[in-house]
Amino acid sequence: MNKYEFSLILKGTSELTEDVANELFRAGCDDGTPGTCNGVFSIDFHREAKSLEAAINSAIENVKAARCDVERVEIAAEAMPQPA
Repeated sequence: MNKYEFSLILKGTSELTEDVANELFRAGCDDGTPGTCNGVFSIDFHREAKSLEAAINSAIENVKAARCDVERVEIAAEAMPQPA
């Protein structure tokens, strides 16, 4: 398995509270680092999976299980898998 780095930007939530952080951790986001910047709540993930798509989909499922909604996914260009 490979490790993939990406961020999920959450919508409707602009404050990171201890309760929200604990809920995310319990929902399986223990490989993510939540934070806020300029009113934007994001979680930076370093997730192991068979593919980038699988990593992102499982992270979105975990975030939804914590009763949060995902607005978008961000991936740094250098984190994208390189063609063989």
